[in-house]
Amino acid sequence: MVKRILVVEDEDAIRGFILINLQKNGYTALDADCGEKALEIYKEKGEGIDIVLLDVMMPGIDGFETCRRIREISPDVGIIMLTAKAQEADKVIGLSSGADDYVTKPFSPSELMARIDALYRRISLSKRKKNTPYAYKSGDFILNIKKRNLIKGEKEIDLTGTEYQIMEYLISHGGSPVSRKAIGERVWGEGYLNEEKIVDVNIRRLRMKLEENPSLPQYIQTVWGRGYLWTEKAEELMKDEDNA
Repeated sequence: MVKRILVVEDEDAIRGFILINLQKNGYTALDADCGEKALEIYKEKGEGIDIVLLDVMMPGIDGFETCRRIREISPDVGIIMLTAKAQEADKVIGLSSGADDYVTKPFSPSELMARIDALYRRISLSKRKKNTPYAYKSGDFILNIKKRNLIKGEKEIDLTGTEYQIMEYLISHGGSPVSRKAIGERVWGEGYLNEEKIVDVNIRRLRMKLEENPSLPQYIQTVWGRGYLWTEKAEELMKDEDNA
């Protein structure tokens, strides 16, 4: 996943120093030397930007106003303010303008990256929660992510934890085949050693529970050379979790 950050700093040396450290730590960086340019970039490419690193003291539109305008465009982007001032009032103004965090100059690369990484993790988690459906509906089946159960018609299908994870992966890719390796890595993690037999055994168990005739599966089909296919595309149900 691309981690994209917009650096807004009018001092070339500091901006260059920040960009080098961001690139070393796996971030793709855009940069601007003033608030006006930052707003132009954000209006054009804001959907792909995760964090804005924003200097307070700049010619023209200062960092506080730039922060307010960016926050009006996007309530979800992460914003960290940079300033040479350590006064409490500046911190309050920055946070009141919509910033998520505040770093005082001079700062070390490790301190800055720690704050950026922490904010990126919070934003990523928040996005995943917002973009994750509470359930998938596929034909007669409903897979409830919150309750971690599978309903067929009005009957709950008794699944093990492993079977549930495989079902979630299959249904979320409904209509497209997924390989045994992909299933294995999703369910058993990156340490999965491509033991295809363990995937096949669990697929057979699922067929026994879901299919009217497991030897002629209707829902989980084998696509030779490609893996397994949940035959019907699923509808994502994005209802509020509290009402799920």
